[in-house]
Amino acid sequence: MSDSIQRVSIVVLISGNGTNLQAIIDAVATADLPVDIRAVISNKPEAYGLERARRAAIPALVVDHRRYPDRAAFDAALQTAIDQYQPRLVVLAGFMRILTPEFVAHYHGRLLNIHPSLLPAFRGLDTHKRALEAGVKEHGVSIHFVTAELDGGPLVAQQKIAVLPGDDALSLAARAQQAEHILYPQVIRWFAEGRLILQANRAMLDGEPVRLSHQTTSG
Repeated sequence: MSDSIQRVSIVVLISGNGTNLQAIIDAVATADLPVDIRAVISNKPEAYGLERARRAAIPALVVDHRRYPDRAAFDAALQTAIDQYQPRLVVLAGFMRILTPEFVAHYHGRLLNIHPSLLPAFRGLDTHKRALEAGVKEHGVSIHFVTAELDGGPLVAQQKIAVLPGDDALSLAARAQQAEHILYPQVIRWFAEGRLILQANRAMLDGEPVRLSHQTTSG
């Protein structure tokens, strides 16, 4: 990647281990992703992803949701913390909080989330367990622009994985994570390169509405 390419500033929000954060950090380190990770913010002080950020010399902040009386107050504090870094894009990478419509509107068109299912299937939590209980033969991961509807924003990309005989929730989750670690940096790169935008509540890639042919890890 040429140094002449302008890096896009991002802030990453996490709640836990931060494996997707690590995939993003690694992609930046190998000059494969033209972004500047301005900060990593967690709602949980014990989140290991904060240590991943510190090891990469990225500012690591905590905005503990338990210190606020309600969701609106927490989101207002979180927004203040994010906006001091003036990011072009906010990346939810295992951030386990439902966001208020006001927060989502503030970052309209520049807020991405990754979800461990083939949306619209299995919105919410425990997706791998629920997929197995439903007996589906294909599972996967989805990346979407965030709207006020839980896991309901415009889809950007999906990657399918097969459900194998003998799978349990842990083995299925492990393969889903492998797909996430490839797909998320790719989608962030699309945004950074100006190829991906949200327009009239549609995800647009290279000037065209995202279609199933785009929902792979190719390109």
